[in-house]
Formats: sequence, structure tokens, C-alpha cells
Amino acid sequence: MHHTRRRYLRFFGGGGSVLIAGLAGCTGGSGPDDSPNETPPETNGSGETRPEGTGGPGVTIASTDEAPDLPVEPTVELVRDTATEDHPPRLRTTLTNTGDEPVSVGEGRAVHFEYVADDSGVLTLLPGDSDSEYPAEADCWRLTEGIAITEEYRTFEIDAGESSSRLVDLYATPDADGCLPVGEYRFESTIGIVGDDAEAESSAAWGFSISLE
Repeated sequence: MHHTRRRYLRFFGGGGSVLIAGLAGCTGGSGPDDSPNETPPETNGSGETRPEGTGGPGVTIASTDEAPDLPVEPTVELVRDTATEDHPPRLRTTLTNTGDEPVSVGEGRAVHFEYVADDSGVLTLLPGDSDSEYPAEADCWRLTEGIAITEEYRTFEIDAGESSSRLVDLYATPDADGCLPVGEYRFESTIGIVGDDAEAESSAAWGFSISLE
């Protein structure tokens, strides 16, 4: 069962700091002598930074937080670790009800990291199993403009012992320096356990970091 409350528009993407975006794309070296691969991540080349025949660097999950003290356990896994001409990198987020009773969770999109940006604001995760086409540069997967979404507090129920999974695709925001910039990026969201009135009874932050190289 799904519930919704509080509906209004929010403009998503394109509002971050250019300075932060530029710093987030750095890998620690300041010159050619410090970098084992001088091919910029936004151009076609070979090597680990931009695998030949793909549209961006390789993605790995660098770390995940410990499970929160809630009756649901979040996990994340890679589905597609590099971009192609047709698809951006893809992850799958899962919430498993580890308790003996059904639970309702919210916010329904944020708990699955849909429309959640990383801490620096240069990467974002968008629903990967919808029919929506996002305004992104071909073979680059950087959004060309912000996305307006309705701000709703959605909730859904997970039966005891069951799981809820969704696919999310990785895009660079308009503030990114280049396409999918190399570096390590952290994503964090809040998982809420809600009652019959759709108000949160308990909540906890949970997140993970990915590495692009």
C-alpha cells in the first residue's frame, strides 16, 4: 500500500557551487607527473579512468554504513559498473524487513536513493526502471538542466521477511566538471519508519560511498 502527503514542486539539480564541483573532480594529483593516466575522464581513451568503448569511468562501491537500528536493513549493489553509449552506470538499492511484522517506510523515493545527490552535489541518482527520459548529454550522462519533481512524502509497506528493491542510474549534475568526474562520492539519505498517520515514529541516516576511476 502506498500513501502520499505534502505535495509541491522542487527544482532538482543545477544549483550547486561551481567551486565545489571542480574540487570534487580532482583525484589528488596537481600535475602530469602525479597522474598515471592523463586522458581526461570526459574524453574517449583507454585505461582505467575511462574504459575504451564506454561513456565514463568505472564505478565501484567503496564503502557502506553499518545497518541502522531499525526493523529494515538497507543494502546497495552494482548492476552496471560502467557507462555505455546507451546507458549510464546503474545500482540497485534494497530494503529488507528483518522484523516479524509489516512495516511502512518513508520517504518512499529517498529511502531508495531516487533523486538523491552526493554530498558535493556533482552526482545524482535517478530512477532507472521508469519510462522517463532525462535531459542528459549523449555518451556523457551529465544533465543539461535541472529536473523539477513533486516534493511528496510517500510511504510504502514491506511485509515481514520481504524486500523492496529499485534500480537507480548515476548521472552527473549540470554543476559537474566534465562528464562523470573521477573521485570518491558519498550518498546519504534518511530512512523513516512511519505509523498509520504517515508520521515518522523512528528514523536513521544511512549511506554509502562510490569510487569513479
